[in-house]
This record gives sequence, structure tokens and C-alpha cells, in this order.
Amino acid sequence: MTSKKAHLQLASLLGAVLTALPGLAVAAPAAKPNVIFILADNVGYGDMGPYGGGELRGYPTPRTDQLAREGIRLTQYLVEPGCTPSRAALMTGQYSIRNGLSLLGLPGGPNKLSAKAYTMGQLFKDAGYATAIFGKWHLGGEPESLPGAHGFDEYYGIPPESSWDAAADIPQVMQTHSAGNIPEKVLIEKGGWMVQQKGNGPLERVKPFTLAVRAEVDNELTDRSIAFMKKEAAAGKPFFLYLPFSMGHAPNLPSKEFAGKSRVGQYGDKMMEGDHHVGQVLDALKELKIEDNTIVVFASDNGPSGQYFMTWDASGLGLPDMGSPGPFRGSLGEPTEGSIRTFAFIRWPGHVQPNTTSYAMFSIMDFMPTFATILGTKLPADRAIDGVDQTAVLYGKSETGARESLLTFIGPDIVAARWKQWRLYFKDIALTGSGQQMLGGMFSSAAPMYYPKIYNIEVDPHEDLQLPNYLWAGAPIFKVVGEYEASVAKYPNPPSGNLTNFRGR
Repeated sequence: MTSKKAHLQLASLLGAVLTALPGLAVAAPAAKPNVIFILADNVGYGDMGPYGGGELRGYPTPRTDQLAREGIRLTQYLVEPGCTPSRAALMTGQYSIRNGLSLLGLPGGPNKLSAKAYTMGQLFKDAGYATAIFGKWHLGGEPESLPGAHGFDEYYGIPPESSWDAAADIPQVMQTHSAGNIPEKVLIEKGGWMVQQKGNGPLERVKPFTLAVRAEVDNELTDRSIAFMKKEAAAGKPFFLYLPFSMGHAPNLPSKEFAGKSRVGQYGDKMMEGDHHVGQVLDALKELKIEDNTIVVFASDNGPSGQYFMTWDASGLGLPDMGSPGPFRGSLGEPTEGSIRTFAFIRWPGHVQPNTTSYAMFSIMDFMPTFATILGTKLPADRAIDGVDQTAVLYGKSETGARESLLTFIGPDIVAARWKQWRLYFKDIALTGSGQQMLGGMFSSAAPMYYPKIYNIEVDPHEDLQLPNYLWAGAPIFKVVGEYEASVAKYPNPPSGNLTNFRGR
């Protein structure tokens, strides 16, 4: 008998023995988990049922309640103060300022996602996943900034440099005669369109992004998401689905199916509709028999919009088109707790213990390194990564998690910081304007101070009581600021977002 034949027979015999002895059986390698990340928009901490909202706020959220029972609910989930900053942080695992995206992106604005950015889309694509985004990108419309340039195989959504209120642009232009005598159909042709992209190919226009399309858009995004899931499940390929839909962002024009369903106007209607779409995704996973091998995340990008959005009330009856920060203070655009603390649920059967709650400080940036650990891959070493691996929180092995601090940026400035239960402000955030036009949120101002304001958000969640006698709590925060500044010296940031000061740009 040749040596080669002997080795083959020995290997075959050993395999038979291991198979016959259950105690020694070799387990097959676990399949890569699918990942679905559903991102709501401007939904506050106090909006969803498991956080004290839902039915108590005039709109039941049964499918979200179900998701909370089947997974973990984060009660100290922290984001950035606006749509673009949070989405940049989610996609890159970095503070938004690292990519010059620390302000809300506007069409024609100078800041966009760099071609050098390494994103969550690329992370999953490099790991052999099919990748898709359906909804709102809001990280720039230039070719190097589009989803296809950052690892996504498929993209369908609203204008990539815009948000959901862009559907009202043409009607507002017509209402104010700002375009002179240019016909509406010409403006629509030149205005924002729903677009699609295959791989890193050209952006293709599909149809005008009108108010009528805005009302039904989440139906379309959900249908496309489920079709993508079915296609990849049939192909036996793991997938990463990013579904940043419109639930929560004014104007919350509900679809025909949900118009008038809630007791609190169009905001509640859209919340019920979004809850329904989450249920559709969960049902599709069950139908495809892949729910046990799929991580589902449902979270918001930032806290609720402020009272100035009540002007979006389509009925004209005055119910505000806005959510609730729960026990916290502030709204979209501010560095306050109510702006940067919102909801997040994570379900992963067999790995995340169902019906659990975690008070661990968990940043939107932490998803990137957490997913990298789950995939067994490494993030680039040529840049600062501000997110931390939180798998121990997901697996129930750590109550405190791997994070105890967080900085908050607006434009070029560090305006606030968290360390444990302490919150410090380095700028004094104040309302702007006068009378009925005193505005907060993203329209507030930030005045410099010589000493920080300090609050304990556990003693005082609404931040009504300054504690200047506890300024010692600033020491660990100053250390965090110093570490960040040292990282910038090593990895310089691009110019930060700025929409009011054009010198030196």
C-alpha cells in the first residue's frame, strides 16, 4: 500500500469514528449571519412603545414591541446631533468630523464623503456579502461619495445629497414664485429625483421625488428590501441590508393605508406605518427560514425634530409633526441628551438574549467595529477608529460595555461631552430669534464660555440643574479631549462642515 493511500484510508476512518461518536463530533462552521440595519429618522427616545411611547402617545407599535421582546433594548444608545453626522458615524465607525461631515448636508454644500472613507458597505462586501441600501444616503451626491463607491452593490433612494423634505422643494419654489415664469414641469425635470445605482456604475434617475412619492416611499423601500433578501437567500449568499427609511422625518406624509390611523396626526400615522414595515421585514425573514441566522438592528439616527416642524402639519390643524425626547432635553441639531440619545433594538437569535435591556453606553459608531469582530475581520489601521467593539454587550457578558465617554461636535467645534453619567458643555446653546420665531434645535446658537456647564443626567435627566461644585468630573473628559486632539495631530481631519462662514474654504 502506498503512503498516499494509507493516509487517505486513515483520514476516512478517523472521519467515520468522529461522526459515530456524538461527544467527539466536529461541528460544521457557523454560516455568516445576515445583517439588516433599519434606520429611523428623527425618532426620539420617548417615541417607541418599549421606551414609554407607542400606545401612550397615540399610536401602537406592536411589531417594534415584539422586536424588543425578542432581542436587547439599549437604553443608553448615543448618536450625533443630525442626519448627516450620524450616518457618517454609522458608516465609518468614526466621529463625523473625521470625514468633514459634522453638519447637516445640503444640496450644493461643500462637504461630502471622501473616496478614502472605509465604510460599513465595504466591510461587508470585503467579507463576501451582497450589499444594498434602500432609502436615504445623505452623504453626498458626487460619484466618489455615492453608495456604489463605498461597497454597496445596489442603491435605490431619494437624492443622495438630500433628505425627505426635498420632496417639497418644487412646490415651495412655485408657491413663492422664486423661479419666475419657469413652468412647473421644467422645474420638476431639473429637480430632485428618485435614483438607483448598480455597483459603482452611474447614478440613474427613476422618477421625480414629489410629495405624492414621499407619502408612499417607505412601501417601495420595504418591497425592494424584501425582494433583495429573497434573491440573496435563494442564492445562498449572506447579505447586508441597510434600510434608512423615512419614518419620523418631516413632512411625515403617511401612505394611503395609514393616513388617519393614529390619534395624533401625521406623525403618529407615520410611526404606525414604520412599525408595520419593520414587521414586514421580520415576517419575510421567518418566511425565508433565515431569521435564526440574521442580526436585525432597528435604531434612530438622532433625537426628535423641534417645534418648528409643526408647520409641516399637512392638515393645517396644528398637531406638530415631531417626536418626543422622553425624559431628556433637546431636539435635532443640539448637543443635548435628548438630541443624541435615542432608541435601538438588536435581535440575533441564539446569541442575543431575548427580552433584555442594557444600560451600557453604546455609540452609533460602535456598530462598525462590533460587526467587524462578528465577521472576524480587521478595520483599517491607517486612520483613527472611534467606535469600540461591543460584542460583550450583545452576548450579555458585560453590563458596562467598552465605552464610558463620548464627544459631541457641531461644525468644527467640540461643543459637549459625556463621561459616565456626567455631561459637560463647552458652548452655551441658546435659542435664536425673538417672539414666536425663537428657534432651537439645529437653528440654535452656540456661544463661547470660559468654564463648562456640568450636569448629572441620572440625578437630573432634563438637565435643569447645573452642578458647578462637581467640576472635578471635567478631568476625565479633558483627558478624552486631549486624546482626540492627539489623534487629529496624527490623522488630520478634512475641513469641517460650515454653512455660514466661507472664508478660507
